[in-house]
Amino acid sequence: MCFKNLPIEFDQDGKATLREGAGDPYAVSPARPKGYVRRQEGPGAQLAAPPRLRDWNIDPMTRVAGALAVHCVLDLENRVAVEAHSRAMLFRGYELILQGRDPRDSIDITSRACGVCGGVHATVSSQCMDMAFGIAPPPLGTEVRNLGEVGEMFYDRPLHLGLLAGPDYSTALVSVTNPELVTRAEGTLAPHGDVHGYRTIKDIMDAMNPLTGQIYLEALEWTRVGRIMCMLMYGKFPHPSTLAPGGVTTTISTSSFNEYYTQLGKIFDFAKVVCRIWDDLCDFFLEANPAYEQVGQREMNLAQTGIWDDSEQYDATFRNIDTWGNARWSKPCIIIEGKQVTTNITQINMGYEEFIDHSFYEDWTRSGPPRFRTDPLGNPISPYHPWNKTTIPKPTATDFRGKYTWDTAPRWDRRTIETGAYGQLWSTALANNTVDNPFFESTGDGLRIVMPRHGLPEEELFWKVPRVINAVERNRARAYSMAFTAAIGMNCMLKALEYWRRGETKVHTPYKVPKDERIAMGFWEAGRGWLAHHLHMDKGKLINYQITTPSTLNASPRDPFGGLGPYEQAIIDTPLLESVPDEQVKGLDVLRAIRSFDPCMPCTTHMDTGRGIITREVNSCGCTLE
Repeated sequence: MCFKNLPIEFDQDGKATLREGAGDPYAVSPARPKGYVRRQEGPGAQLAAPPRLRDWNIDPMTRVAGALAVHCVLDLENRVAVEAHSRAMLFRGYELILQGRDPRDSIDITSRACGVCGGVHATVSSQCMDMAFGIAPPPLGTEVRNLGEVGEMFYDRPLHLGLLAGPDYSTALVSVTNPELVTRAEGTLAPHGDVHGYRTIKDIMDAMNPLTGQIYLEALEWTRVGRIMCMLMYGKFPHPSTLAPGGVTTTISTSSFNEYYTQLGKIFDFAKVVCRIWDDLCDFFLEANPAYEQVGQREMNLAQTGIWDDSEQYDATFRNIDTWGNARWSKPCIIIEGKQVTTNITQINMGYEEFIDHSFYEDWTRSGPPRFRTDPLGNPISPYHPWNKTTIPKPTATDFRGKYTWDTAPRWDRRTIETGAYGQLWSTALANNTVDNPFFESTGDGLRIVMPRHGLPEEELFWKVPRVINAVERNRARAYSMAFTAAIGMNCMLKALEYWRRGETKVHTPYKVPKDERIAMGFWEAGRGWLAHHLHMDKGKLINYQITTPSTLNASPRDPFGGLGPYEQAIIDTPLLESVPDEQVKGLDVLRAIRSFDPCMPCTTHMDTGRGIITREVNSCGCTLE
């Protein structure tokens, strides 16, 4: 029984139905919003006692993608964050742009939803078309898609570890907030210095300094390697134009694979190094102060949609979606309280809902009955499901007890869930059903990964499922996801070469755009996890198209049941471990908590410090401001 809050039950054949006598099965009884420390409502609300509470507003958040603002309250008496609101500040409206268009337009248009993740949106949209049009790529077409997405992940991972989250642990920043840690790091030998070349922990922290550190600068070059790999399979990157219903339209040759493997070999060596760098750094911080385990900690509820299809299983049908979904190299999964509750995409889909009680949108459920009460297999779905959703923007003044963000509140079984690159490791490790292959295996409590010999000798790595999820473990797992992705890339390369050797060189299936009414969905993953596209079409045109990204989940606001979004949960109770006086506190641990989710790119800094708005164009974080 994977559902506890939704009244969905399964018969002995696994058929899902709504529980008899449930009344209105998807009724929402809103809980009163929790005001942790406020006595008034609205942006100008006054703080309640005790007097050593401080409003801490970061707008926009730096070293992330675009307009994310975070409001929190710091309790300087107890050195802990006690209130948080995550705010998406920009409405983009891709769902409205797509209404009435040829469904194939969605591949190119949704690719522009993100400058970092253009390939994954194009891929998941083309998979949505596969299902809607009733076609599937030839086996090599599936492997080319897989290899393209392996390359795209190698663009994303170094970007986060080197340029976005890494500087939070650099000498430049830590010397301002915790100078005693820098002193300790200077005298601490790095356990894996023989692998990564840094003698002490301080050497690693120096290398993470923004703009000047070796790790920071090398990360730029490693993102280039990922882009080259993606380009070799997709023709160009970002925003590839060769992804299509039924596969890809790239001209693939033997040289394509040879050049791709040359780049993949470089990643083998990089993965060996980056995993050991983050092992040494994370272990140092946890040993220096075990309270770092509480920074960014929240309940271990994860949602992953799976990525990298088995070319022998993928047929793009909803009928077989659980079969080909579970055959993916990285498994779809829902993890609740650290336990895996399902790996079936049908169950992940039927338990998914979006709420807008604290978002700048109208409630579409008030305009009439839902379009669809079941999925194509007859499984029940909610009025709040994307197939029933209508995007109706309604901007209002910001009110932290009311509406305060352009993000919605996605929930699974009405519980808050997060997603990430680290979730790919969690889901695959707990599934414990990897296909026999030479490069990785799940053990039930972790992943054993073999990185082949290239410039460095072959090395076996082991990522162990951590006891808790927090900022440190998110970053460590993201480093190990480099090795996991490289192992998958090698498996996909070998399969692609075998098809090529046998003369099975087709990468695209012809199709016709259907004119009857259809619904379809694509479940894939971006660099930050969960990615889903749902469509409804008729007469060859899109009626509705809904996009759910990783940050839709992670940056979500409170829900109608009183639950907080993942960023908000991770901030509240994060300790302020800076050793400086109150007036010098920078909030670095709060920033570490947020950035560990990988919100993404740098932007202009605007921070309300209580002494006015500070505006400075920097490629760093606001915690360096004086």
